[in-house]
Amino acid sequence: MKKQHKIEFQFLSEPTDVNYGGKVHGGAVMKWIDQVGYSCASTWAESYAVTVYVGGIRFYKPILIGDVVRLNAEIIYTGFSSMHIAIDVYSKKVTAQNFEKKTHCVIVFVAVDENGKSRKVPHWEPQTQEEKEKAEYALKLKNLRKNIENEMNPFLQDKENQ
Repeated sequence: MKKQHKIEFQFLSEPTDVNYGGKVHGGAVMKWIDQVGYSCASTWAESYAVTVYVGGIRFYKPILIGDVVRLNAEIIYTGFSSMHIAIDVYSKKVTAQNFEKKTHCVIVFVAVDENGKSRKVPHWEPQTQEEKEKAEYALKLKNLRKNIENEMNPFLQDKENQ
């Protein structure tokens, strides 16, 4: 049986998701991204997984209160214990035919055991040309993250407690 490497959530945005401008709060969208990402990662790994990186969240357009929201999450690369998951967020009015992309990001989860130690995940192998391109995209982002981390290292130190 082929393992499931994609997950989709769909629901209505609610009045409690509102920001001061009357649209869905970016923090609510980030929470949804983490939830669908966790669902995808833990399903793939068949274990608990923790978020270790969320990068480049791009909000294209606002989501309106009462819109139908759809989040698509898919594994685009696996390491030993890590899973890179691309997440796209779409929305539409209830009466509309088509969804419109509103947000995109890549989130990285690590599978952990009951002691919180990283554990091996099943290898994901891209099958289609599109999946191969997404895997290359994940590797490019991984290299960019390394460069960003090197730049941030001097600022990650807790200078007050040294």
